Amino acid sequence: MFKKLLGKFNKGLGIDLGTCHTLIYQQDRGIVVNESSVVAINNRTDQILAIGEEARKMLGKTPPHITASKPLEFGIISDFEVAEKMLKYFISRVQTSKLPFSSMPRVVIGVPLDVTAVEKKAVEDVILSAGASEVFLVENIIATAIGARVPIQDASGNMVVNLGGGLSEVAVISLDGIVNWKVTRVAGMTLDKDIINFAREEFNLVLGEMVAEDIKKKIGSAVELDEPLEMPMRGRDVVSGLPKEVHVSSDQIRNAIIKSVRKILDTIKATLETTPPELVADIYQKGIILTGGTAQLKGIDKFFSDNIQIPVHLADDSQTCAVRGMGVLLDDEPLLKDVVVPAA
Repeated sequence: MFKKLLGKFNKGLGIDLGTCHTLIYQQDRGIVVNESSVVAINNRTDQILAIGEEARKMLGKTPPHITASKPLEFGIISDFEVAEKMLKYFISRVQTSKLPFSSMPRVVIGVPLDVTAVEKKAVEDVILSAGASEVFLVENIIATAIGARVPIQDASGNMVVNLGGGLSEVAVISLDGIVNWKVTRVAGMTLDKDIINFAREEFNLVLGEMVAEDIKKKIGSAVELDEPLEMPMRGRDVVSGLPKEVHVSSDQIRNAIIKSVRKILDTIKATLETTPPELVADIYQKGIILTGGTAQLKGIDKFFSDNIQIPVHLADDSQTCAVRGMGVLLDDEPLLKDVVVPAA
């Protein structure tokens, strides 16, 4: 009785803790946090100056005594203390009730497919330290599939490709479980680095991470566009050390990132090659579901489809699939029990 009463005030949270973005879903409210996974710290006082999008704006612009950093690397917590502070801030922001017993939510959180026992324990510890009463770990790709409305409970093969900031995960799912999978650390941030390297090699121009990401989002593509795009690229000249601006086209950016996009394609092909033939037949018929923030790169679904000869479908609102799937799991206890990752 008390547990039911407590549930009315204490809404569960689903947390998609990503290398680049953190999203939080709250029961009955939907997505309540969609922020950058960046924290700015004053090294002199050890105080946190900003978290999320505000801290992201400081990247590459801070004086020596301020550090703007990402506490996650390749989807894994690399700085325990900073990640804990970031999550405490986000969780406190979404807890609307002031009742004392309502401050400890149940949390469903995603982990990468290649997570180790030590890394799982680190995630659990961070979430509990940040104020959770109970933690359920689920594989990100499973939550993503649920959020993309993939019928994972059917005895049928479903291939989901989740393109994040630090990792790209490929999995074949059937009967609530992962039959075959592969992970590559070639993802959105890799494409940003490709653009930075291109600017340096082609124009002797040093770019910042945010500038490279902005170029990728605005004119980056995996296939030749019907109408080529162009935009200015601003940075520091390597030779003179002075500010410099050059104009780049979508064709140039595509050539800069295509090698990395092909590595993701190779990971998809390698996964298909080791998948049981009955499931491959299902995938051929139904197609591949593409999710994640990097899935929004122009034409990447067509690039994969043309090279694999299988239909590729971009999920609706691909960046929020994982956290929406966690929201479904919060409301479906039997399904949550089926997909939860055993504690470390």
